[in-house]
Amino acid sequence: MSIRFTAKARRGVVAWALAAGLAVGVTGCGGSGGDDGKKPHSSPSASKTGDSGPSPQEGQSDQPLAELRGSGGLLLQITSAQRDSGGFVTVNGNLKNDAAKELLIPAALSGNETEITKNGPSLGGATLVDSKGRKRYYVLRDTEGRPLTTTGLGTLQGGQALPVFMQFPSPPTDTTEVTLQLPTFTSASIKISG
Repeated sequence: MSIRFTAKARRGVVAWALAAGLAVGVTGCGGSGGDDGKKPHSSPSASKTGDSGPSPQEGQSDQPLAELRGSGGLLLQITSAQRDSGGFVTVNGNLKNDAAKELLIPAALSGNETEITKNGPSLGGATLVDSKGRKRYYVLRDTEGRPLTTTGLGTLQGGQALPVFMQFPSPPTDTTEVTLQLPTFTSASIKISG
């Protein structure tokens, strides 16, 4: 009987270690890779959001690649679209409330897929369209169906900006320009680097 108990305990420890390793691996895949030691152009204390953590756009230029206009004064400024050797593209940007009043982030940004919407408000409805290859790329998901985007969106005060990201499968390497689409926003063409 003690051998059976020991075998079950070992399986439990192995399963736990495997789950922890996968969690670390998924977290490690969330970065843009290749930071090449670049430093941000401004100090972290100059952050407008009041967040003391590092911004996902560290090392990116101040000039946006594209701007998508949404309803009620929402503005999505795309700051980078980086291809990673792991087979995905990470799109970084800032979601800004250009209006003077507080705005509720529209639920439509999560898309209409049940698996994504059950995980709360996100940018899960975003897509990249490769006109050249005639393909549409949807936001990646983790093994539990959560979208690999900024989640937990709620409200933005007037003038407030929130750093956001979205990860997609990578189009072929010869595709460098795609169209970013987000429900309730205008579409915009962006260039993929890397």
